[in-house]
Amino acid sequence: MEINLLNFTGITEAICGLQQSYKVDSERAKSVAKRFFNSTDKLHSGELKFMEFITVYLEIRAPRYWWQQFDTYRIGISKQSESTMHTIMKRKLAQDDFAEMINPQHLEYLNDKIAYKDFDAVKNNLPEGFLQRRIIKTDVKTLKYIIEQRKNHRLNEWQIFCKKIKETINYIKDYELPEF
Repeated sequence: MEINLLNFTGITEAICGLQQSYKVDSERAKSVAKRFFNSTDKLHSGELKFMEFITVYLEIRAPRYWWQQFDTYRIGISKQSESTMHTIMKRKLAQDDFAEMINPQHLEYLNDKIAYKDFDAVKNNLPEGFLQRRIIKTDVKTLKYIIEQRKNHRLNEWQIFCKKIKETINYIKDYELPEF
């Protein structure tokens, strides 16, 4: 599983919103923001709505079985994927296209079906460990919510995801904001 931060935007606007909400100067707003970034007890309260302003773009390469669980999260998330519908027939598959090694005979079978352009057979026999890349657009509040729900999940991919997203949130939190 690979997770890369592509970009984040809206942190200055989020801090400006805190200034308005709390009637404080920019330094005090930054202090309030850092305190809220570290908080999980207010996750379901309106006090963290400023985090909805911070848009995060991620590139994630994960197995299909993980994406099925990730698709539970629909609010606050947009996705664009390396669609198997459009890409699975464009090249031969290799062992590194899967989360774990698959049976070499099955890989050969899939590649034969690709060579013969038998799309249905490839789709019907593609293992759940097939790695798919997606670009995710979400916000910090949604990511914190997902971490809270999945931090103790038994799938190793969720542990990897939570660790990487915590690092990402800390990076955003420590981003040097311009004076305004």
